[in-house]
Amino acid sequence: MPESPWIIDAWVNLLRPAGGAEGASIFGRYGQLAALREGTRPEALVAEMDDAGVALAGLCSTDAAWVAETCARWPGRFFGMVCPDPRDVMACLRTIETCVREYGFKAVKVEPFVWGKPPTDRMYYPIYAKCVELDVTFTTQIGHTGPDTFRSEVGRPLYLDEVALDFPELRIVGGHIGWPWTEEAIAVAWKHRNVWIDTSAHVPKHFPPTFVHFMRTFGQDKCVFASDWPLLPIARPLGELDEHSALGAAVRRKFLRENAVRAFKLEVAS
Repeated sequence: MPESPWIIDAWVNLLRPAGGAEGASIFGRYGQLAALREGTRPEALVAEMDDAGVALAGLCSTDAAWVAETCARWPGRFFGMVCPDPRDVMACLRTIETCVREYGFKAVKVEPFVWGKPPTDRMYYPIYAKCVELDVTFTTQIGHTGPDTFRSEVGRPLYLDEVALDFPELRIVGGHIGWPWTEEAIAVAWKHRNVWIDTSAHVPKHFPPTFVHFMRTFGQDKCVFASDWPLLPIARPLGELDEHSALGAAVRRKFLRENAVRAFKLEVAS
């Protein structure tokens, strides 16, 4: 009998059809332009999760109602992430409050490059405080920006050092391994008890050697698997994991499940 699904994917997306140029450069390079243009279907996502042995995934979209509806339709398969607009701070905080208290979302996701300001900008600080108040995780993009219409500098992982110092209780997950500043990401995650790195949008054969070493050794409690579906098919990074990273069984389980349970304070068995 095959093993029951047990992997947690920390970042998957629902997309509405998009006809504009924003994001087309990166989706095109990943061979997923159709997903951007046509949008995604939750049914297709669940099918990929089933095929890949993924039990649970962190689900985000700019449409929080769609995320809540999908979580309710497939109970136990997703934990919601709200992606608010930080420019209207009170509306942003009310949205977070509703998503967490009424729909059980577990995280707030903000990608600073979209707003053109680094994570240390005062615009985000009420969001961090609200996350601590509600005991939910803040998750964000670190590293360069794939879309070619945005500045990459705001994704420097070192900005999270200051955020973690100002909010030591805040659980922070930085996505995309921080590349090309992966060593900055490693340093910040190693330094701060409540900072983790996820591997969204990156495949094991392209992981920098320093990151592979971190995963295997002193950072084995700090790395979280994520695909960034539909940018990456879920099965691709999982299929490459053993060939290019050769994680031992205990480290593999931490990376694929247990670290996500702690980072997002999930109510599932570790």
